[in-house]
Amino acid sequence: MAHFAWLDDNNTVYQVSVVDNVNLLDENGEESEAVGIAYLTQVHGTGKVWKQTSYNGNFRGRYAGIGMTYDEANDVFVAPTI
Repeated sequence: MAHFAWLDDNNTVYQVSVVDNVNLLDENGEESEAVGIAYLTQVHGTGKVWKQTSYNGNFRGRYAGIGMTYDEANDVFVAPTI
């Protein structure tokens, strides 16, 4: 299973969706973020920005949660400041 964060216009995480691995495979049978995004676009419609997030925090700093922000410059999800 893969997880993808739906970002609003301010790069704030609006929703996190789970995608079955079979919906991530490219023509070579390799997992691809782009293929996952294409699948989510098919399911949820166009005009949404999706970024894959790692449940184990293996990339993009940490697992994205609703209300967090995606920092494009550093390619990480950032927790809101209190």
